[in-house]
Amino acid sequence: MSGAGLSPHHAGLLFLQGSWELMSEESDSLRTSPSAASLSESELPPPPARTGYVCSLTEDLVAKAREELQEKPEWRLRDVQALRDMVRKECPNLSTSLEDAFLLRFLRARKFDYDRALQLLINYHSCRRSWPEVFNNLRPSALKEVLASGFLTVLPHTDPRGRHILCLRPDRWIPSNYPITENIRAIYLTLEKLIQSEETQVNGIVILADYKGVSLSKASHFGPFIAKKVIGILQDGFPIRIKAVHVVNEPRIFKGIFAIIKPFLKEKIANRFFLHGSDLNSLHSNLPRNILPKEYGGTAGELDITAWNAALLASEEDFVREFCQPGPPCDSILGQALPPEGLSPEAPCDDSMRAVKSQLYSCY
Repeated sequence: MSGAGLSPHHAGLLFLQGSWELMSEESDSLRTSPSAASLSESELPPPPARTGYVCSLTEDLVAKAREELQEKPEWRLRDVQALRDMVRKECPNLSTSLEDAFLLRFLRARKFDYDRALQLLINYHSCRRSWPEVFNNLRPSALKEVLASGFLTVLPHTDPRGRHILCLRPDRWIPSNYPITENIRAIYLTLEKLIQSEETQVNGIVILADYKGVSLSKASHFGPFIAKKVIGILQDGFPIRIKAVHVVNEPRIFKGIFAIIKPFLKEKIANRFFLHGSDLNSLHSNLPRNILPKEYGGTAGELDITAWNAALLASEEDFVREFCQPGPPCDSILGQALPPEGLSPEAPCDDSMRAVKSQLYSCY
């Protein structure tokens, strides 16, 4: 039928059909980006704007992220979308958030290498499912006793490079009160809270560990099995950059503790351990006095745990949503993926108390 002979009814139908096809073609062009082979990066159109994520980094931190993490602000959301597409294609059964801000943590932790970021995301969830004693019901209100003990806190001041300082004091733990896994839960809870900040994602964190008064009996709780699992999480299963570990007041027994830890550390991380003993001047050459509490020769007042405890407890609802909801009985992708070394739920417990004490005794 020619266009001249169309009735008004048929003309209207053809007009609607043509409009719909045109809209579909435009929609497809938005969903399908040009291949890297056909266009250079400078020629690629910017990704479509997404709602929800707003960058909170200062200009200095944007520049730092570009230099150290290969993060390009103009391509940030494109990179996030690429990781999101990889998750949907390669891990369709992985129960995970796909929000921009969440995926950015993993891209930054792996310097925007898509494959490594995806593996870190898989490891992150695998770790959580392989150690239920630590990750089930993980929320601040369940750890009030640990928080009140002062075992850990985050100092109120960052170091000169903008890094938060996680302060650990194992002497505050009384083993008869609760198992060591409760301490590990509190550490993980704190890391989850810290990594919400984009500044921390870029700057990383520093750990200050005070081993004053740590006895042989207490040290023996942290054997090879526990050490391997914790280090596996921190190195390969959590999107945080640990830039330095400063150990102070370590007794001779710490040589045995470090001998247990070191085989599981990557060389880069092992080189970031600094043992200061009781020499606070050595510590101050790395962490200036004006950011340290007086317990460590600083001028920032007495060590106060209340502010950080309050910040964690105020985040109760966030942790309930993330860690206390019933999940799928099994994620098939996690069944196929191997968790970081030492995190297999079937791993035998080689944490023989006798063997550990023997190793620790040798330090005397």
